[in-house]
Amino acid sequence: MNVIEIDQNNAQQYLIDESFNRPVVVDFWAEWCAPCKQLMPLLEKLADEYAGAFLLAKINADEQQGISQQLGVRSLPTVMVFKDGQPVDGFAGAQPETAVREMLQKHLPSPWDAKIAEATELLDQGNTAEAVALLRAAWEESNKLLDITLVYAGALIEANRLDDAEEVLNEVRLVDREAVHEQLMAQIELKREAGKSPEIEALEQELAADEENHGVRVKLAVQLSAASHFRDALEHLLVVLRSDRDWNNGEAKRMYLDTIATIGKGDPLAAEYQRKLFSILY
Repeated sequence: MNVIEIDQNNAQQYLIDESFNRPVVVDFWAEWCAPCKQLMPLLEKLADEYAGAFLLAKINADEQQGISQQLGVRSLPTVMVFKDGQPVDGFAGAQPETAVREMLQKHLPSPWDAKIAEATELLDQGNTAEAVALLRAAWEESNKLLDITLVYAGALIEANRLDDAEEVLNEVRLVDREAVHEQLMAQIELKREAGKSPEIEALEQELAADEENHGVRVKLAVQLSAASHFRDALEHLLVVLRSDRDWNNGEAKRMYLDTIATIGKGDPLAAEYQRKLFSILY
């Protein structure tokens, strides 16, 4: 239910009790009030659009004078927002849609809040791949708000996606780079150092001596992928595939696809490298 008419019989239930569950937007109106007839269709449209995120409670001020007087209504239309049993916001007189939306957005959950909550649960369960995908979506939907940027970067670090984490953190404006930002950057550097196993370092040195050695490059990609350095692993495999799409009976291609599957097909990194493979094969 998105819209309801209020009278003395249900005022307690829907103005007070329901406001502990979600915001209740109360619209005081009257038949003779022309601005009321302009505002009400807008409020009804928004109630449908937000699909239950708030309850629109309509009160005919002439018929429900007791409620109107109790809430101090002096002119029509008057709109009040109730949360936790109390009026917390509102306006009097007809307002443009942009102003009404701005008021609502102050009191409604952001569309990305649910994604962040679900991602937090997934991280607690150790499911970093799905959590990262959800946080990426929340980050983009929120227009890269600072708080969400930091949470997303932290999840990327936890997933050992260090290059991606650094790329995300580099988008933070210099004026916004405070302690948490610096802590995350420091974590990236520490994990990079800790993640360089003797096997990886030895293979990197061997490859530096002979960059055309596809066997060494593929072995390095295997080690990097095992250490969750997926972007680096895929880049090395791309070098091999660009040189020989069927190297070693398709081993490089199989490993490339296995790495994408490990990342998770819904992840932007996987999508990025699926496109790169497609451009090579077709």
